[in-house]
Amino acid sequence: MPVASYVPILVKLLGALARALRLTDAERDHLFRAAGAAPPALGIVPRYITPGVQRLADRLGDVPLAVFTATYEILLWNPLWAALTGDPSRFTGIERNLIWRHFTEGHDGIEYDAQHEEEFASDLAADLRGAVGRYPRDASLARFVVRLRAASPEFERRWAEARVAEHRASRKTITRTPVGPITVDCDVLTVPGGDLRIVVYTVTPGSEDEAKLDLLRVAGMQALVTAPAGDGAAR
Repeated sequence: MPVASYVPILVKLLGALARALRLTDAERDHLFRAAGAAPPALGIVPRYITPGVQRLADRLGDVPLAVFTATYEILLWNPLWAALTGDPSRFTGIERNLIWRHFTEGHDGIEYDAQHEEEFASDLAADLRGAVGRYPRDASLARFVVRLRAASPEFERRWAEARVAEHRASRKTITRTPVGPITVDCDVLTVPGGDLRIVVYTVTPGSEDEAKLDLLRVAGMQALVTAPAGDGAAR
């Protein structure tokens, strides 16, 4: 295998090691240089899970939580997220991108009311447009947008609107869980500096949905321990 073929693998391994060691940005960059690799470049979509975000994911194990890049590629999730939505490690390549799946495959297994569905799709497109403006040197991002615009007329229409994302809370029902449908409130939190998106699902206290989520926390997560954990799974 040519030496150049090893570079993406090395970068991925170094990134995973930095995340496991919970290094700061400066410490991560030093690790890359010591290994003879260039640190993550400016103008490229950040994929690094900061120590603070990792600690947050560790502490919020009682709610479904996942961390995405600014372009909505999933990086990390906790076991309850996988129990509720399905294990994200089953996705590879472009399928790991939430925006791609939403606009090209729909949202089978998730129900919204008309208002929340419209707002969610509009915010996804606006968020991606904003990322293109912030990361003009990211060639893979540019290729992704071209491919998505060609694959989805709905995305193309929303892309042309040039809106600003508002990150509004949304309500949706996850219909395919081991304990039956669960209605959740979805909030998206933006991480300053690292430009990550933390997506958190919560349920109404004292509701039937809370009881189902409690049951899923036990029954669903027990089922998960028999399956291999995803590369990005929070432990």
